[in-house]
Amino acid sequence: MKATDIRAMTLDQLNDELASLKKEQFNLRFQQATGQLENTARVNAVRKDIARVLTIAAEKRAAEQA
Repeated sequence: MKATDIRAMTLDQLNDELASLKKEQFNLRFQQATGQLENTARVNAVRKDIARVLTIAAEKRAAEQA
């Protein structure tokens, strides 16, 4: 997911996306632990997407308070 796509979202949408990414991260960790994970690069991609969403959400919250 690109940062430009994330910036276009509202805070509510960002929270929903964050919940979705955390579920996916959990499922990927579970697949990795059981040896069923095929696309290992997806683990890092999801982790970075979570960081992007959290960063942009923090920027939006700071902009609201300023």
